[in-house]
Amino acid sequence: MHRAVFEPFVLSLKGATLVRQWRDDSVAKVGGKIFCLLDCDPGEIWLKVSDMSFALMTEMDGIRPAPYFARAGWVAISHFSPLTDAEIRVYIGAAHGLVAQKLSRKQRQALGLDEPAGDAGQGRIA
Repeated sequence: MHRAVFEPFVLSLKGATLVRQWRDDSVAKVGGKIFCLLDCDPGEIWLKVSDMSFALMTEMDGIRPAPYFARAGWVAISHFSPLTDAEIRVYIGAAHGLVAQKLSRKQRQALGLDEPAGDAGQGRIA
């Protein structure tokens, strides 16, 4: 995935911000916490995944434990992996959710990720 695709997609996620950091990597954050990054262009996409996804994905060609981040459940997906851009977008969205759920309720509400406690489900039809 190229930077021109990665950056707009990341910024479409609620509460996400983007900074250029380290070696000009595109680093995506929610609530100040990193949930994914693009290492070079078109390099690897590093992102947080569930424990099960980590075990399964690191068995695939073109996906490895992310250097420095692997102990926290991160993978590095190269552009040679069998994953499509659509599948990578799903994983980026999941990474956003995994990191956002670790934020405090106050942070999530400020970012529009949670409804205020008093509004939860009151008077709404699903």
